[in-house]
Amino acid sequence: MMNINAKRLKTGTTTVGIVCKEGIVLAADKRVSAGYRISHKAFDKVHQISDTIAVTTAGLVSDAQLITKLIKAELMLKKIRENREATVKEASNLLANIVYGNIRRMSMVPGIVGFLLGGKDPEGYKLVEIGIDGSISYFDDYVSDGSGSDLALGVFEANYIKNASVEDGIKLALKAINAAMQRDMPTGNGIDVFTITDKGVKKVMTKTVETRLL
Repeated sequence: MMNINAKRLKTGTTTVGIVCKEGIVLAADKRVSAGYRISHKAFDKVHQISDTIAVTTAGLVSDAQLITKLIKAELMLKKIRENREATVKEASNLLANIVYGNIRRMSMVPGIVGFLLGGKDPEGYKLVEIGIDGSISYFDDYVSDGSGSDLALGVFEANYIKNASVEDGIKLALKAINAAMQRDMPTGNGIDVFTITDKGVKKVMTKTVETRLL
C-alpha cells in the first residue's frame, strides 16, 4: 500500500500550517504559474470555509476554486440542517471525499489539488492535510504543501517551538514562505496569513512583494 503523497506531485506554490498554543496559523504565497510563465501575481490561496475553519489550496486553479466552493456550500447546509458548526473532523471528511472523487474522475486534465485545513471545534484546535488522493493526515505541530514545501519544512525543523504564541506562529510562517520564495521559482509575489483562534477565522496580513527592473 502506497500513499500518493510519498511521491508528491509538486504544485507551483507554498502553503503552510502551524499549530500554536491558542490557535492555528495558515499562510500561502500569491503567485500562480503556468509552466515557466507567471500567470497571476495576486491570487488568494487561503480561504475561510466556515466561521471556525479555513483552508489553503495547492494545485490546479480551476479544481481548487470549484472544490472550495463545494465544501463551503456543504458546511453551510450542514449548519442550517443541524443548527451547529461542523467539527474539524466532519469538515475534513467531507473535503477528503470531494477530493477523492475529483482525482478519480476520468478527464483529459487530471484534477490535482491538495488542501491544508485548520480549525477550531469543541475538542480544540486541529491542523489537517487533505492529500491530492483524498487522504487525511492530522498534525500537532506544522505542515507544508506545494513545490516550495521542502524549503518551508526546513525552516520549521530548525525554528518551530511547541506551544508558541500565535504572534510567533505568524512570524515563523512568514519566515518559511520567504525561504521558499527565495529558491522556489513558482512561489512568490506576496504572502497571505490567516489565523484561527477563539475569535474565529481572521485574515491578519497580506504582504505584496514586487520585483521590478529600473
